[in-house]
Amino acid sequence: MKPTRRDEAARLFELPLLELVFRAAVTHREFHDPRDIQRSTLLSIKTGGCPEDCGYCPQSAHHAAGLEREPLMDVAGVARAARAAKEQGADRFCIGAAWREVKDGEEFDRVLGMVEAIKAEGLETCATLGMMREGQAARLREAGLDYYNHNLDTSEAFYGSIIRTRTYKDRLDTLAAARGAGLKLCCGGIVGMGESVEDRIDLLATLASLEPPPESVPINALVPVEGTPLEGRPPARWDEMVRMVAVARLLMPRCRVRLSAGRLSMSEEAQALCFLAGANSIFLGDRLLTTPNAEPDADERLLGLLGVHPAP
Repeated sequence: MKPTRRDEAARLFELPLLELVFRAAVTHREFHDPRDIQRSTLLSIKTGGCPEDCGYCPQSAHHAAGLEREPLMDVAGVARAARAAKEQGADRFCIGAAWREVKDGEEFDRVLGMVEAIKAEGLETCATLGMMREGQAARLREAGLDYYNHNLDTSEAFYGSIIRTRTYKDRLDTLAAARGAGLKLCCGGIVGMGESVEDRIDLLATLASLEPPPESVPINALVPVEGTPLEGRPPARWDEMVRMVAVARLLMPRCRVRLSAGRLSMSEEAQALCFLAGANSIFLGDRLLTTPNAEPDADERLLGLLGVHPAP
């Protein structure tokens, strides 16, 4: 019987960590220049009041995280933010709205204008707006959107322990709608929510089994936020993050693996090992939507120390 992607992922998870990192580093160099690290910026264009109940998210209206609701930004404000991000070294600009789903109307039209404005700055564009249909995805593509972010978060088996207001199939359907409209996919997961190793294997195998796999795979460490159901979770261990990055690189050699949320809790040495294992994208800026991120000066110091440079 032909091995499945899950069989492959499980075998990789069983490898000693240094052997796994070595294999991932070799594969990474076959498909990428290891000195190139893509720099992205993420902006919350509509904050708080989300009707979803994602257990990790302070923007959920179900949680008492103390986050103030903010209305949808205007196009000019987003354009200014994109211009500033480019000046600081970003080459991809991502926007996120605390919506359950995309709804046709004035606000969606405004988002389309934001995409056009970001594209006019010469940046790659990415958006995360919740669930959507293929017709809406097509309008985003026509406006100039390159990537649609819609994370699976975890395995299908563990998913119901974290989110109850949206099914796993809903997420897969949105990914299919984005792909059907010609958009590239940005899709990954979160480490440290209480999931098992088997759940992590299932998540990466599911991503690698998409046809084609996502072009961008963010690996996030949970950032516990007071007032959310996961506020008391301990930080993900550094070796767990390295292992997720390495297995993602081996299963999906052509994608960009983004070392995403949670970097603030990782040492420079742990981040360097993630880059060696195949991570080649990060977020710039001190905020990721509503959670803290590494300071720009700290990132530049680390990347300079490692001798890497912005991806062409």
